[in-house]
Amino acid sequence: MGGGRAQEDLRGLAHAVSLAGYGLDVNKAIRGGSGGAAGVEVALPRPRDVQQPVLARLLDNERALAAVLLSPAVLILVVFIAYPFVMGVWLSLSSTSVGNPGHFVGLQNFLKAWNDSIFQTTFRNTFFYTFWATIFKFALGMWLALLLNRHFRGKRFVRAAMLLPFIIPTVLSTFAWRWMFDPTFSVLNWLLYKGGFIVTKLPFLSDGTWALWCAIVVNTWRGMPFFAITLLAGLQTINPDLHEAASLDGANAWQRFWHVTWPLLKPVTIVVVVFSIIQTFSDFQLIYVLTGGGPANATHLLATYAYQIGVGAGLLGEGAAISLFMLPVLFAVVWIQLRYLRRLEGA
Repeated sequence: MGGGRAQEDLRGLAHAVSLAGYGLDVNKAIRGGSGGAAGVEVALPRPRDVQQPVLARLLDNERALAAVLLSPAVLILVVFIAYPFVMGVWLSLSSTSVGNPGHFVGLQNFLKAWNDSIFQTTFRNTFFYTFWATIFKFALGMWLALLLNRHFRGKRFVRAAMLLPFIIPTVLSTFAWRWMFDPTFSVLNWLLYKGGFIVTKLPFLSDGTWALWCAIVVNTWRGMPFFAITLLAGLQTINPDLHEAASLDGANAWQRFWHVTWPLLKPVTIVVVVFSIIQTFSDFQLIYVLTGGGPANATHLLATYAYQIGVGAGLLGEGAAISLFMLPVLFAVVWIQLRYLRRLEGA
């Protein structure tokens, strides 16, 4: 037994010597040894300062990592949003035109636009167009969302088909609507005439009032799926037990909607309406393709009229001033609705 223990101690001594050869400290004594091996110390690794790579140190630093991850997004915002906005503000305060750097003129471009009769018509058109298009999109989107929230055969197909107006490019779909409203080849006029509803062709795009309402119809058709899908998502978060409890209490369908569904759907509705107002108020593609601002500048919105003055006529300063009239209006709308949303959340 003693000989075996001594052999184990000698093997431990040999291991210690080998570790010491690799530059390790010998600092732990062998306990219970016999003979000359009783005072031998065992080698333990000596701590070494390992130099971490720069990338590893960067990943360990939360602030540095956040700055690196955010820098691409910040760069995109600066290049494509902040810089054009600052340049737009500067152009609106100058007499810059194509081929002419211009000089600082203050608010002269804004005053000139405000006193322009076409601009005044454009300003009214923008509010009229945004108001009615948002109302129709909300009403039809809510109706469609309530319908799709029910269980019926073919619901998945209807959901997929409903997204088509929102998926198709705006220019392509607006060209199709323009063909349907065409004064000469209008399929709608042909159907109404063959059905005996009209005797003469309706001036869909040749009359200013008709053309503006046609634009509202197209915008409603295109934007309704956005309302429907978002409101449907909100409806599916409402607990069905609330409706069942209201039914047991004797509430009819309208009372269940008004007292149960609508209060819970208000936050989602406000967010959707805010996005819709911003998108509709600054609409350009639809009007530009459908009417081009005509006839006789009767259907211009702020975006299309700013394009006509700034790019078409080359008056960059005046065009930038017209486009900036949208900023305070949209800011006020968003501020009011977000305040109302915070009040709802705090209630």
